[in-house]
Amino acid sequence: MEIKRIGSQASNKGPTDWFTGTVRIDPLFQPTAPARTAAAMVTFEPCARTAWHTHPLGQTLIVTSGVGWVQREDGPVEEVHPGDVIWFSPGEKHWHGASSTVAMTHIAIQEQLDGKAVDWMEKVSDAQYTR
Repeated sequence: MEIKRIGSQASNKGPTDWFTGTVRIDPLFQPTAPARTAAAMVTFEPCARTAWHTHPLGQTLIVTSGVGWVQREDGPVEEVHPGDVIWFSPGEKHWHGASSTVAMTHIAIQEQLDGKAVDWMEKVSDAQYTR
């Protein structure tokens, strides 16, 4: 058994290569072989969002607070709220972040395939972000 105590892992700023706006990433856990699942709590300030990206084995988001927007390629921007669970299929191009007026926090869970959990792509433009 292993217990990761609150505050025992440092918060990180979302890297500007992968995020637009102010984003805080709080790691929850990394995989310990043979497991390959990792999770983080991610907080987006209003208008903050990820770049377009995919996950080789998919991704689950659990919204814990605020109001968020999510979109898969060629789909509409969807509004999400606390308690909503979002699943992105393996290889599905998507982005997620806060609404334009309210911050949003979610838990992001994904598995690693050959040590890789995400493939980052181009940033979401302001025109794409605007609903």
